[in-house]
Amino acid sequence: MAAEKKLKVCEKGHKYYKSSECRSCPTCDKENKPKSGFLSKLSSPARNALIHEGIDTLEKLSKYTEKEILKFHGIGPASLPTMRASLEEEGLSLKK
Repeated sequence: MAAEKKLKVCEKGHKYYKSSECRSCPTCDKENKPKSGFLSKLSSPARNALIHEGIDTLEKLSKYTEKEILKFHGIGPASLPTMRASLEEEGLSLKK
């Protein structure tokens, strides 16, 4: 049985429906999406997860293993190829 979606309102007053306790507002996510850089290539949940963990550069990302990154709420296996490609463009890789 699917969880019931509840009306939520963010600090800026945007209204949205979510079934989870995730407090990420879709409208704010679109407004805050970077125009360039590796974070701009990721989905909002993945981007928010990295930012929440203080990972805002490829150098910081390279200090984590795939296993560690996949434990962050909001990041799934589909985000890894994008992250790997961005790292490789800068001569970096995820920690082994």
